[in-house]
Amino acid sequence: MTPDIEAWRPWRPEQVAERLAGVGVPWYVAGGWAIDLHLGGGLREHEDLEIAVPRERFEPVAGRFPELAFYVAGDGKVVPATPQALAEQYQTWAYDTAAEAWRFDVFREPHDGDTWISRRDASLRRPYGEMVLTSEDGVPYLSPEVVLLFKAKHRRPKDEQDYAAVAPRLTADQRNWLNDALELVHPGHAWIS
Repeated sequence: MTPDIEAWRPWRPEQVAERLAGVGVPWYVAGGWAIDLHLGGGLREHEDLEIAVPRERFEPVAGRFPELAFYVAGDGKVVPATPQALAEQYQTWAYDTAAEAWRFDVFREPHDGDTWISRRDASLRRPYGEMVLTSEDGVPYLSPEVVLLFKAKHRRPKDEQDYAAVAPRLTADQRNWLNDALELVHPGHAWIS
């Protein structure tokens, strides 16, 4: 039986970070939680938790959560994480069978060794060491300008809220990277300054 796709009771980033300590794989919190970690917390409620890992290095991460079942998410459905399903989609949801709840979402991202490659445009590449920051609590998270690039596609109310909160705090280099990336992926986007 496939779990209910609405049954989200996400863990907090600190819980995942504790389990992934010393895993030896570049990983980071993504999405709205990354913005929250960058700002020091308390920005808004989060209905899910997203982390990201290099695509071919997913197994060591999944291995840290033997009590969870992993499903591939895409096209409005979730299916067991078979090799074919993993090859077709990039999102993998972690399901806690005992609690009957989704705990976090893993983005399996393109990469070249220790260099991240954007799934929006393969010409956008950055070393993980340059774009993964660390919170005061030791939780790795995606640099805000990269988070905003992904949030720019949909511009939902929560994306606009995240943009409004973090955009004034971007460094000049972060703002320049975001502007250039938006011009490449979403030419003329309202967030280009």
